[in-house]
Amino acid sequence: MSLRIATFNVENLMNRFDFTGFRNQLNEDRTLALYQIKNEAEYRFLEQARAIAHTDDTRQLTALAIAETRADVLCLQEVDNLDALKAFEYGYLFKMIGEGYRNKYTTAGNDSRGIDVAVMMREETLHGQPIAFVRMTSHAHHTFEEFGLHTPELAALGNQANERIFRRDCLEIDITVGGVPLTIYSVHLKSMGSPRDGLPGREATMPIRIAEAMAVRRIIEDRFGKDHARNKRWVICGDFNDYRERVVIGGNAFDGHTFEPVQEAQSCLNVLLGDGFAENLAERRPELNRWTLYHTRGPQERHLCQLDYILASAAVANANGNAVPDIVRRGQPWRTVFPPGQELDRFPRAGWDRPKASDHCPVAVTLDII
Repeated sequence: MSLRIATFNVENLMNRFDFTGFRNQLNEDRTLALYQIKNEAEYRFLEQARAIAHTDDTRQLTALAIAETRADVLCLQEVDNLDALKAFEYGYLFKMIGEGYRNKYTTAGNDSRGIDVAVMMREETLHGQPIAFVRMTSHAHHTFEEFGLHTPELAALGNQANERIFRRDCLEIDITVGGVPLTIYSVHLKSMGSPRDGLPGREATMPIRIAEAMAVRRIIEDRFGKDHARNKRWVICGDFNDYRERVVIGGNAFDGHTFEPVQEAQSCLNVLLGDGFAENLAERRPELNRWTLYHTRGPQERHLCQLDYILASAAVANANGNAVPDIVRRGQPWRTVFPPGQELDRFPRAGWDRPKASDHCPVAVTLDII
């Protein structure tokens, strides 16, 4: 029997307004920055109007991207709460695919903005096998000290030993597919952030993501036994905010672009992949065709990279030797630079920079659960 599973960072699926841009220009939308706004009351009025006008196109594109995954189980990141997820599923997804993701699960994690990980599931697979929810466990409460993960590098970043490891959560969900058990770990690791103390954001925040990845592995090994974990049925799905490789983009649209693969010396993914504990199934795709995000800070800094992963245990990976994930990129904005041979039609109404389905691309794969 098979299960199709996907992961997608839906980018700020919120059911509330963010007015912090009035006092913090870093949070101010660029549209409002064009106008002279007299006071906070006027700012709040304009921000509500801007957000509402922008949201409908965005969420139609988000729903189109999800529909194209054809997933039975969806692991989502940046979900405000269950009410926001229900409203999106009913108002957008339902209109495209009909009855589908009736079962929805999330918990309040540690994110300061209130964005959480979530999981949506159908009641049965495309082939009619029942999908049954067994239990859900949040791991948001674990501390560096509890897992023995506090380091001088973390202390230098201002992280105390008694603070929580996960910036959001590692949400553990047990299901059965046609009676066969599978455990899903839904994660969203620490963002790279801006440069600090003379270091690029990715490098500066690396100790936190490494600790989070080590904690995920510890949770799995505690659950299944250190010597047996890799032989059990589990997958880790989510946005790791990190990569082991990227494709650096050079040139320009007039003279042509260049695409250079670059391997990274350090990545939090190595904690889970380095010794074969898990496999990044997207690495079965060609080297230039694994990316899920286009990063740019102007013509001098552009690359494609994979931030979104479905990591399968060694047992699941070995049982699915021919399974190659799909990456849904039609929700990307037109500014995204595609390598040769990967160009495709965008969804209707996708903009140059926005609206878009998300800054991330969904990743989906069909797995035999045996």
